[in-house]
Amino acid sequence: MIRRAIYPGSFDPVTNGHLDVIDRARKLFDEVIVAVAHNDQKQPLFTLEERLALLQGTIGKLDNVEIAPLDGLLVDFAVAREATAVIRGLRAVSDFEFEFQMALMNRKLEATVETIFLMPKEEYTYLSSRIVKEIARLGGNVAEFLPAQVAAALRAKFKN
Repeated sequence: MIRRAIYPGSFDPVTNGHLDVIDRARKLFDEVIVAVAHNDQKQPLFTLEERLALLQGTIGKLDNVEIAPLDGLLVDFAVAREATAVIRGLRAVSDFEFEFQMALMNRKLEATVETIFLMPKEEYTYLSSRIVKEIARLGGNVAEFLPAQVAAALRAKFKN
């Protein structure tokens, strides 16, 4: 049986912290599906298509990683894709409460799907897409926080 996991997120934009969690998940599972969420409640900077393309350009050549759009309930997506685990990154204690509630709700909705919490390298624990976007919006250099292609796309968004 193939061990398959889903790593969901908005990835608006994908950061080096996200990439670190993906790399860690690849070591634990035969396949990792990076599921890019569409959320009507959020106004992302990048469109769903742009986020999918940035991920494809960044990690699309990795053997056991697939990139897919996610619309609807995560547990339904996991069951449809025959995944047994959901990967969630935890940067700090402040992330835990929300993620813990989500994990318990997902377990209630679908008991066959487990949630696995992975911590990124210490150097990425302060990193979030929201903070990186704010730095870029204010003209700061974000090159060390993002893959080069993503940093270029972010700079281009704020030049307009």
